[in-house]
Amino acid sequence: MKLLLDENLSDRIVPHILELFPESTHIKTVGLAHADDRIISEWAKQHGFSIVSKDTDFYYRSILFGHPPKFVWLRVGNCPTRLIVDLLRSRHALIRDFIQCETESLLVLERPEA
Repeated sequence: MKLLLDENLSDRIVPHILELFPESTHIKTVGLAHADDRIISEWAKQHGFSIVSKDTDFYYRSILFGHPPKFVWLRVGNCPTRLIVDLLRSRHALIRDFIQCETESLLVLERPEA
């Protein structure tokens, strides 16, 4: 399960999720910082990544074009990086099942209630 984290997420998340999501990376690491969403989507598709973002543009692309790539939409607003790490780690099984599902294109993860 390879996740491609969008630029609206910190690249500091990656080391904390690699144990559960091997080969995951950040768009900055693969030279896609500030790239158009279409280019990011195509790169993810070609390299077998699922995109993780807080960006509504990827949400609309997912609705319009389906998958690949799969899209995990984090509806968490402004929050600490640690919350995102915890969210991705705690929802590992759900994300795994989503990525393996042949019919689903979009997974929405929200901030846990306090």
